[in-house]
Amino acid sequence: MEDFGGRLAGVWSELRPTTRGLVERALQTAGSPPALARNPNAASAPYDARADHELSRLLAALDERALEPAASLAAEKETQLRHIADTCAAVLQEKTRSAEVFAQLVRRADSQRDYARIDALADVLMGFAPSEICELARSPDVVVRALANEALAQFPTSVLIRLLSDPVDSEIARDSLHRQAQDFGSEEARQIVNALAQVDSPNDDF
Repeated sequence: MEDFGGRLAGVWSELRPTTRGLVERALQTAGSPPALARNPNAASAPYDARADHELSRLLAALDERALEPAASLAAEKETQLRHIADTCAAVLQEKTRSAEVFAQLVRRADSQRDYARIDALADVLMGFAPSEICELARSPDVVVRALANEALAQFPTSVLIRLLSDPVDSEIARDSLHRQAQDFGSEEARQIVNALAQVDSPNDDF
């Protein structure tokens, strides 16, 4: 990392050995492109929020370095830098459960017009906790918000019903139930939507 400047070297040195190992092992996978989908074994591994944060900082530093004017790097080093950044993004995509990191990955893929990556991230999102997806559904980023709303519409209706008691996520859950009822013809969702409309009605003659 010293070859790419002091900031990157500093971020790299601050990573825990276990976090550095995640990137190093991914880089050592000769001939394999960054993964487009979550490793099916990843779900069984314990989630490491600190590694998420560390890798997110590293990816941001890598991308910022790559975007510097001419990057002041030789072509070979620039290619290497981008490969490391893509590998770091792939590791995050496989392991993250964080709404903030997911949004970072979507914005990165969107800026690169990497639509295959965005599709893969949409699949990954189905493994997130509903509360994290609700947070993404409130994102100011249009693409992030669309992916989150699409994921929520595919959740079991029973999961969305449980979110109705959450003062933060209830409005998002209502919108998703409306979509399930109208776009997907869910009878269970339609009954809940009708019941909510009656509760909200100022009239008492229902």
